Amino acid sequence: MACEQWRAQLDAYLDGELPSEPMRSLDAHLRTCPACAADALARMQFKRAIKTAGMRFAPRPEFRNLIQNKIAGKPTRTWNVGWALATATLAVVVVAGILGTYLEKQNLRQQQFYSELADLHVSTLASANPVDVVSSDRHTVKPWFQGKIPFAFNLPELQNTDFTLLGGRVTYLGQVPGAHLIYQIRKHQISVFLFPENLVGLRDTSNVSKESTFNVDTWTQGGLRYVVFGDVAPEDIRNLSSLLKGST
Repeated sequence: MACEQWRAQLDAYLDGELPSEPMRSLDAHLRTCPACAADALARMQFKRAIKTAGMRFAPRPEFRNLIQNKIAGKPTRTWNVGWALATATLAVVVVAGILGTYLEKQNLRQQQFYSELADLHVSTLASANPVDVVSSDRHTVKPWFQGKIPFAFNLPELQNTDFTLLGGRVTYLGQVPGAHLIYQIRKHQISVFLFPENLVGLRDTSNVSKESTFNVDTWTQGGLRYVVFGDVAPEDIRNLSSLLKGST
């Protein structure tokens, strides 16, 4: 019965519509109940699939405005000038359509990237063994990855900070291996993903962005793509990102 009450709030939780106190309570429950966590993961994947499908063929506002402006224009030119104008307009529309399609594909690819990372983050929280190497010592975690992933990385010193390194695991995005590190702050867990820089065409964030119910920061550094991902406050994401950027 208790789980049924929690599951009744899952959709609002995933949409970020719960008040702060119920949000924290449900978050704590998901960390201790694999069944509800698995249900939350399935619902998130379903929401992501619907969102991705809905974005696939949406026209961009610039393209819509261009067509509306051309329809509303008055034909005051001669036939030859009008024909040239029509040809030029058609070229503009074609270029705009190609550009719009390219940008839509880029945005779709980015959304799919975040969807996969959200699935990895949630499934890790639901796992009985979230990390393969359990340690708060960066000098233990970093060497453990050697030979398991095709790159090396540095980890920050966390002394005198609010963050604790819980450990790490090898993860995969597509068929490319990467590092998944788990940090903790005030009983909340943050995922840090590291992959080769050229893995995806993901744009760097100038500030912490919001993806579904998670706050995200991502950048490239030293040939690697860093993604900091969690349901903590943006300031916590920003502070951990600063520590990681200063470690290389």
